[in-house]
Amino acid sequence: MPFFAPGDDPGANFPDLLRRIGHGSAVPAGTLDATALGVPHATTCVALRYDGGVVMAGDRRATSGNLISHRTMEKVVQADRHSGVAIAGSAGPAMEMVRLFQLQLEHYEKVEGSALSLEGKANQLSAMVRSNLQAAMMGLVVVPIFAGYDLLRSTGRLWDFDATGGRYEERDYVATGSGSLHAGTVVKVGFRSDIGRDDALDLAARALWEAADADSATGGPDALRGIYPVVATIDEDGWNRIGDDELAERYARIIAEVDGRNETQ
Repeated sequence: MPFFAPGDDPGANFPDLLRRIGHGSAVPAGTLDATALGVPHATTCVALRYDGGVVMAGDRRATSGNLISHRTMEKVVQADRHSGVAIAGSAGPAMEMVRLFQLQLEHYEKVEGSALSLEGKANQLSAMVRSNLQAAMMGLVVVPIFAGYDLLRSTGRLWDFDATGGRYEERDYVATGSGSLHAGTVVKVGFRSDIGRDDALDLAARALWEAADADSATGGPDALRGIYPVVATIDEDGWNRIGDDELAERYARIIAEVDGRNETQ
């Protein structure tokens, strides 16, 4: 490990440590056309609060223009025990950002002996999004959602970001990606302040279903291939990813409801 003078020590800032030892990521100089390169893009993610925590959900499709480049991409990722990140935008930079964010949180906890506060984690992710601004100006935009359970306040909290690193705490729910208009509308209509965990899971699943129905870049549940959205809850007990078997049952109920509605028309 390198040694630093007292005034030059990066401390618990892991990205700063990487830059100090010459391993910081940099965007190549010159003009970059992300569309011409066929860069895979992640699409729709949603998050909402419920009575006791938060639900995060994201579809599995990544697109390159009008082509489906990946069917099983995981856009909702555990950051640490009590928080998670959902990504939308250019897949490569987004995945690198999430991995670095995970390392930053682990590094901070090892150096300081305690976990960073939930708001501190949101601030750190904001700085990482802002550091990607040069790439975003070239088309490699990364727009995440951050959510978690605040142990100090005993409640779930969630934030969304813009490409410049601006962070905005949302009160009830947030959606991002190409299908965010449709998914956000479904959540807005179905959300209530006292919503429970089970209903919140159903609402998130329904939001992604409607987004996939209206947005070609959003992937719906694929029973043939056994591919379902990534859905997770975060509460005082930590991160819990919902199994595909449970999601299959929830989507079967949605399909039955849609079929029943079509038969009455």
